[in-house]
This record gives sequence, C-alpha cells and structure tokens, in this order.
Amino acid sequence: MINQDYFINLAKEKTGNAIQTVAVAAPHDLATLESLRNAVDLGFTKAILVGDENIITDVAKEGNLDISDMELVHADNLADAAQKSVDQVTAGKASLIMKGLIDTSVILKAVVKKENNLRTGKTLSYVGILFNENRDKYYLSSDGAMLISPDIEQKKGIIENAVDVAHALGNELPKVAMICAKEKYYEKMPATVDAVTLQRMNHEGEIKGCVVSGPLQIDNAVDLHAVEVKGIDDPVAGHADILIVPAIESGNILLKTAKYLGGWTFGGIVVGAKVPIVVCSRSDGESAKLVSIAVACMLSARNASK
Repeated sequence: MINQDYFINLAKEKTGNAIQTVAVAAPHDLATLESLRNAVDLGFTKAILVGDENIITDVAKEGNLDISDMELVHADNLADAAQKSVDQVTAGKASLIMKGLIDTSVILKAVVKKENNLRTGKTLSYVGILFNENRDKYYLSSDGAMLISPDIEQKKGIIENAVDVAHALGNELPKVAMICAKEKYYEKMPATVDAVTLQRMNHEGEIKGCVVSGPLQIDNAVDLHAVEVKGIDDPVAGHADILIVPAIESGNILLKTAKYLGGWTFGGIVVGAKVPIVVCSRSDGESAKLVSIAVACMLSARNASK
C-alpha cells in the first residue's frame, strides 16, 4: 500500500549518499518543524531554518523538538525569510526550498527575481502528490495551485514538469491523462481541443518520456470498470499515473475533494525552477509535508545527477 513510509523508503533509495539540504522559509509552525525533524532523522535531508529565531525556537521548545543540529538563519520578516532562503541556494548551501508559515506568492516572488538566477525558462507549475494508505497506487496531479487558465504551451510545460517528478520517483514512462468533462473531442469545450493537440504532440515526439492521452473524464482515467462499461480503448484509460487538469479550479477541487471527502493525503511541490520548492498548505499536517520533502529531495538528487 502507498503510505508515508513508501515515499520515505523511496527517498532513501533514490538519494542514496546524496543527502539534500532544504532551506525553509518561516518554519514558524510545529507541523513544518516536525516534518523537518523526521526528514533529518531519516537521513535523506539536512535543514536550514530561515525565519524569526525567537518564534522558531519557541515553537520547537513547545513541541519538545531538538533542532540543535539545524542551522538557524534569522530573518526580520517574511519577505526577508523568502529571500534569505533563496540566498542559501544561490550560495550553494541548499538544494531545495520549502515554504513554512508564509504565503506561496512571497516565496515565488523571491524565486522569480531575475537577480536570483533561479529561473530556467521552463513553465513554473505545481505538482500535487495524492496518496492513500488503503490504495496501492498514488497519483500526480497538475496544476491545481499556480496557473489559472493555462494555454497550450503552458499545458505542455505542466505535463513536462509532472513527468520529471514521475521520473524522479522511478516511473520512467508515466501515463498522462488529460482530464476533461468529456472523453471525446468537442469544439465547444476548449479543454478537449487542447487534450487532442497535446496527445498529438506526444505522439510526434514533442512531449517525451511519457504516454499522453485525452480527453478523458476522471472515471475513465482511473477506474477500469468505467473504462470497460464505456468501451474505451486507450492505453492510459484506467491506468493513469498523472492527472492533468484544464484549469486551476478543477485542479484545486480535485485535490481537496480527494483529501476532505475521500480520505486521501496530498502534498505538493513547485517545479520548473532550478530547484524544487516544497509548497504545502499551512493547514497540512506533518505527513503531507514530510512526503513533499521526500519527493522534492528525489527530484533534486535526480537533477543533480544529470
């Protein structure tokens, strides 16, 4: 079954001796510090805590957490914490960034600053990691947090970023489903038009390292019974590894419905910059944050080995 331990063991395997260092902006909450404490103890990461020293030490003390082996960098405010976290990367001291008790926009503002030199020319997108300890499969989903209404080129970038994460997790040919409200081309539904175009781009070799199919409805993407009943003949149908949504609303609803009504857990990372950025909701628990760190470490280690 796919649970927290699955990703932890995978991270240990994939990172090996290449321990990654995460710079954490404003780790002012217990769930973030607990996830970091566990990640460090499990041996696949080191942590640099960037924020208000008094808040960090007080939260750690209240949670009975020992953070003495983690470097502490004081920041005067949240914007300063974001910038100083980026500084750890540009100085070569950290290989990934994590959001603590801070808005995602504040982190990304520092990441995209030209002078910080973290942009790659790729689309920046959010990749969600959905898992459930009662299931034997996890899903990557994108983009439910960053790009509001992506055009065809941005969707291509979204796919490529999610595929990079899948490769880092050991899936060298992930099946990508373009999720729509119909499983057939319908010109009045632009998402289906884009899905057909992206599938063609994949077939022609413009999108590599995966199999893209669409349009597919969510049931056709993940449920073999629905595929059989509807008579769908498609290599991705019922076997999707990556769920690409048409717009931010559908992606956000997918992730949060799975979490709050379906009992799934999800974490997430922002991909497309020179380093992965762990971006969890401030309300997420320690497990979601720990899994997100593990996935980001695997992607960072893979990128460094290329």
